[in-house]
Amino acid sequence: MPNKKDIIKTLKDKGYRCTNQREAILDVLLNNENHFISAEDIYIKTKKYYPKTNFSTVYRNLEVLDNLGVIHRTNTDGKKAMYEIICEDSHHHHIICKSCGKTEIVDFCPFLNIKEKFSNDGFKLTDHKFELYGYCEKCNEDN
Repeated sequence: MPNKKDIIKTLKDKGYRCTNQREAILDVLLNNENHFISAEDIYIKTKKYYPKTNFSTVYRNLEVLDNLGVIHRTNTDGKKAMYEIICEDSHHHHIICKSCGKTEIVDFCPFLNIKEKFSNDGFKLTDHKFELYGYCEKCNEDN
């Protein structure tokens, strides 16, 4: 998991200022380890750190962080975007709870040998993601 100092350095290296609101958004994301969180929930939690924050600021900052590769964005129900700080420990995928956003790491990759297949077809594969969706034990018991 990257730390706040490294993320701020990445932002500054790419020409972005580190505003109080941006730092508050980072704090929310960093404190929400192992869970995806919606933009709405980030907004609500960010207002506790920095009350002058508005939703459009949160959304714009999430776009910047996503474009810089600092956060991972997914759509758990096909509609609502959810966000998580990218873990740089190793290549992995996720199992994501559709109810609470809890995330478990899948530490194997079902696509390891697929690059060869596509490179033989003249297609250069640069990235991929594999996400499984369902309900964690707690949410499954609650339903």
